[in-house]
Amino acid sequence: MELTTEELIMQELMDKLKGEIIEQLNLEDVKAEDIGNDDPLFGDGLGLDSIDALELIVLMNENYQLTIPDPEEGAKIFQTIRTMAEFIEKEKEVA
Repeated sequence: MELTTEELIMQELMDKLKGEIIEQLNLEDVKAEDIGNDDPLFGDGLGLDSIDALELIVLMNENYQLTIPDPEEGAKIFQTIRTMAEFIEKEKEVA
């Protein structure tokens, strides 16, 4: 099955995010292909913690000029690579 243009753009964004997260958080033992698009970033998934959450906020601000003003919204945005990518795409449409 062939991907639509939107699906391709989303996949490219998710792949890019994986690399940016690995670099931002210095995850030396993690490869992009080790992170599933729908794997939890915190807890049992990638195992990120609250300090990492702050780093993700910085990443979103520096790389995508996006701010996350509400911590509850941040918890939803940072669930998975896919939820981060969906937030970025949604915000690009609004801008």
